[in-house]
Amino acid sequence: MSLNVEHLRRTADTLQEAVNRLQDVVSEQDVAYDLFRNAAIKSFELSLETTGKLLRKALKLYGGSPREVDRLVFKDLFRYALKHGLMDEAAVERWFAYRENRNTTAHDYGAAFANETLKILPGYLQDVRNLAERLQELFDAQT
Repeated sequence: MSLNVEHLRRTADTLQEAVNRLQDVVSEQDVAYDLFRNAAIKSFELSLETTGKLLRKALKLYGGSPREVDRLVFKDLFRYALKHGLMDEAAVERWFAYRENRNTTAHDYGAAFANETLKILPGYLQDVRNLAERLQELFDAQT
């Protein structure tokens, strides 16, 4: 199974660019603030979903039934990632918090909550890049 994490890296780069551009906006009243904030939130959501898909593929490399892996809920994907040494317990807890935040952003369109989400993005970006590196190493070892 030949896999790579380029799409995940690209979503992280897009998220980073949106955050950078957002920091350059002088006023929250400027429409550019809403534009880049919304781009950051959407990139966060997309990269989180991409992470889940890549973890499913990675976990299938450890054996077991692919159908069972496909049925795992998001939190279980990360529990199995911990079990197989793809991340540590602290990282798994952070990913649970990211997912909970994402579930809230999907249902709460308020600017205040979106601004709260922006605060977690620097740590999230580091975790995305760390996981992308770990998954790429795993996928490369399989070829």
